[in-house]
Amino acid sequence: MSLNALRSVRVLQRIGRARPILARNRALPVLVVLSLVVNGCATRVENVLQPLAVSASDASRVDMLVATTRRPSEKPGQVYSGERGTAISLNTVVVSVPPDRNRKVGNVQWPSRVPPNPEKEFAVLEIAKAGSEGQVLQWFRKNRNAKRQVVIFVHGFNNTYADALFRFAQIVHDSGTDATPVVFTWPSRARVFDYLYDKESANYSRRALEDLILQAARSPDVDDVTILAHSMGAWLAAEALRGVSMREKSIPAKVKNVVLASPDIDIDVFRRQFVEMGPKRPHFTILTSTRDKALGASRWLSGGIDRVGGSDLRPYASVLEELGVSVIDTSTIASNDPLGHNTFADSPGIVRLLGRRLAGQSLAGSEASFADQIGVTAANFAGSAARIAVAAPVSVISGEARDVLKRELSPSTGQIVDGQISY
Repeated sequence: MSLNALRSVRVLQRIGRARPILARNRALPVLVVLSLVVNGCATRVENVLQPLAVSASDASRVDMLVATTRRPSEKPGQVYSGERGTAISLNTVVVSVPPDRNRKVGNVQWPSRVPPNPEKEFAVLEIAKAGSEGQVLQWFRKNRNAKRQVVIFVHGFNNTYADALFRFAQIVHDSGTDATPVVFTWPSRARVFDYLYDKESANYSRRALEDLILQAARSPDVDDVTILAHSMGAWLAAEALRGVSMREKSIPAKVKNVVLASPDIDIDVFRRQFVEMGPKRPHFTILTSTRDKALGASRWLSGGIDRVGGSDLRPYASVLEELGVSVIDTSTIASNDPLGHNTFADSPGIVRLLGRRLAGQSLAGSEASFADQIGVTAANFAGSAARIAVAAPVSVISGEARDVLKRELSPSTGQIVDGQISY
């Protein structure tokens, strides 16, 4: 055997021996993530939604309409389980948020016992069925703001019904938005090893979310609809918007803004979803982080395909902006979440910035400098009203690459003229 042939054999042997190690190394991030999630949820009190008879005198109230495709639960403090229901159910819910002196912005103080202590913990004050269109309309007219704005929140993987309610109540309170809050909660078993069940449950719920979006957009009492979706819920929201566009030939003009926080979406799938929504799309804002461990695990589970929320989209910011997509990179923002997956809700700076977007406001002037102060790398967070500098220079992308990206994000028969897609 020649010397070169011997070297080749030795190299192949080393590679062969390394493969099991590499496989273990690739699996390690997933095991770490699963361990963090399991340990974080192991001791949490369940069935906390039994309404309180008395609330704290200076606690805040968040009134929400909740739509769900979950199966009703026989446990009064659970209300809905993680199993799939046969129809969409509607409830009006009032969540009590502890007085500001007893909490930090971005935190959900989960009950340590049942019943919760409203002075220091989140609690439910009221929960009632909203079975008729008249009841929903009456509730909305009581809770709408002057601009008739609605925010629909779609939660992510590993969330109970209570998780969705308390998290959105926290976002609404801490962001300061007065838009009417609507929660869409789909059947998540809230178990870290049920990722695939949750993914199929999100798929199961697409039509129901489409119907909810259309009902809001068709209502004469609603003028502005914003969709805020997190993680796997971002995939569901994008699919629902695609479905709405295919059913109606266009996304309703009242759906003006879509915020995708840490979207757990295959980057190739998102490109197709975006194209198939058609040329008249709402403005998209995407919050990303390259330090998101949960999306790193999702990438591994999905065969190594990048997730939109875990990718560095900054170099493409100006091109995406032309297509009505803003990018917020939160990689450098401190988070209470060890996975770095909930920064959109638990970072005080981000959640306050998010409030302006949910209220349909721009980030001109002082707000742009505020974004710089909290370390956000952003591109046009509020549409054409703001121009926040992106750290990565767009000049690193060749003209050819920019053209390819535009073509891929545009309908196959269309072309971009002055930032708009036309046929």
